[in-house]
Amino acid sequence: MDTSIENVESYIATFPKETQKLLEQIRQTIRSVAPTATEKIGYGIPTFVLNGNLVHYAGYKNHIGFYPGAAGIEKFQEELSVYKGAKGSVQFPLDQPLPLKLVSEITKFRVVQNEQKLTTKGKKNS
Repeated sequence: MDTSIENVESYIATFPKETQKLLEQIRQTIRSVAPTATEKIGYGIPTFVLNGNLVHYAGYKNHIGFYPGAAGIEKFQEELSVYKGAKGSVQFPLDQPLPLKLVSEITKFRVVQNEQKLTTKGKKNS
């Protein structure tokens, strides 16, 4: 984890041009679904925040990592089954088109999930 990277633009600039294009595609897709989310570098990678961490993404030598959390992976398990992944992450190979529609759907799910958490917290505090 490179702690010297302070913003998303700097992070993306560290990758080869083709990977930069893919990172920007996933970034714009997330932004279009969650326009009020803020961006930061969290855990050393680009992070969207909306009522808590929303999703993260990252570039690697052979793939783009997408991190919507365990619930995001579980909800879309069938659609994501063609990709390598783990409990809270999925790997999109660099040599294949990004599944931007799926990224959009997962991000929408996470927005709703985070809004529900916020509503639940508000009820507990009243």
